[in-house]
Amino acid sequence: MKINHTFRYILLIAFSLSLNSCKDFLDVQPQSSVSDDQTIVDETSAKTATRGMYRQLASDSYYGSLFQSIGYLSGDNIVWTGSQSIIQDFINHDVKSDNGNIATVWSGIYETINRANHIIAKVPLVTDESFTEAERNALLGEAYFVRGLCYFDLARTWGGVQIVLTPTVSATDKNGIKRSSLADTYAQVLADLTKAETLLTNTTNRYRATQKTARALLARYYLYQENWAQAEAYADKVLGDTDYELVKPYSAFFSNQAVATKESVFELAYSSTYTNGHRTYWQPPANGGTRQWAPNATFISLVSDENVGGNRSALIAKTTAGLWYGNMYYRSPATDPAFVIRIAELYLIRSEARAHQDKLADALDDLNAIRDRAGLSDSPAQTQEEILLAIENERRLEFAFEPHRWFDLVRTHRVEAVLGVTNTNKYVLPIPITEVTVDESLEQNTGY
Repeated sequence: MKINHTFRYILLIAFSLSLNSCKDFLDVQPQSSVSDDQTIVDETSAKTATRGMYRQLASDSYYGSLFQSIGYLSGDNIVWTGSQSIIQDFINHDVKSDNGNIATVWSGIYETINRANHIIAKVPLVTDESFTEAERNALLGEAYFVRGLCYFDLARTWGGVQIVLTPTVSATDKNGIKRSSLADTYAQVLADLTKAETLLTNTTNRYRATQKTARALLARYYLYQENWAQAEAYADKVLGDTDYELVKPYSAFFSNQAVATKESVFELAYSSTYTNGHRTYWQPPANGGTRQWAPNATFISLVSDENVGGNRSALIAKTTAGLWYGNMYYRSPATDPAFVIRIAELYLIRSEARAHQDKLADALDDLNAIRDRAGLSDSPAQTQEEILLAIENERRLEFAFEPHRWFDLVRTHRVEAVLGVTNTNKYVLPIPITEVTVDESLEQNTGY
């Protein structure tokens, strides 16, 4: 018997309450079930809806904490220290479909998609004479960019997913839509980002999508597709822009209350009334946090080695009681930005793309730019294999507390060699039980 959507909400609430030391997740239920028929009627409401889309992107369910945590908890830099066994499941690569965090993230991403879909569907219909074509196109471009980012994150986390391109007005609107293949899901990402690139202006805005932001994400997209020439070309477009640069030392983009530095291509802002959940999870009780997770001994050793980590040791700190903790998110109140794309990533994307094209000297130039910023000497790597391994190792440290390590190892087919995970079914997460139990057409990932 099919379970009704009221029961779906009960399940989501039960999972949320299990996160007893986290922020309140009740507000990330599928709010996409709420009708939005009257919200976009003029220029003002269109801009308000766009701000709401970014706010959902920055929520705890998405880039505010939980989605990002999947990328680093599933890697090899973090140890679980808290009271939530659902966190250990990511570290052990034993996530089950009833894990409350994946239910929250899945719901949060689809709500972000729904907000983008409302903009895409309704902004072209607005008849406000003061709403110029340039302003209209910019908002549409931002919505296409955010939707492309959402489907990119869904694809690399779950594989092929349900593709929903129109606004939903009830929680069950996408029921009956079968999952697309991984290839088709990535094709949607490309279509959205390509559309965004044509609509957005070639300006610099570190908090909202522009043409430059779309090109940066396209570089990442092509890296995942192993289209090395296009990954290099799109990284070139961004790296050639003097509005972006590697700030020195490494910690300069986040320390001393820094925001929107030239390091940042796209970051999400928070305020004292809308805080970033990351701080609570990383900071120790002595600093008002819960320290649910912390850098593990191996990472501490690597990042503390001046010949390996260089000045990236600023990522960690230790209490007077001897507890190590991550110190990238430290502000009180928790107004730390969420870093979605940094210019360092573009250097390493281009380095990897060049290495795969046997442009080894150029690949080393980009790799050594990252090492120089970290206070390290040039890499001794010479062969293609050595350079690619050196890039992998730099990415591990450079983005230790950002959502890259696990996804990097999956896309480069290095999970088994590095983490010892031999069950390839575990390379994607299970579809949340809260979804598959209410939608008979939603096929669970193999092995779950």
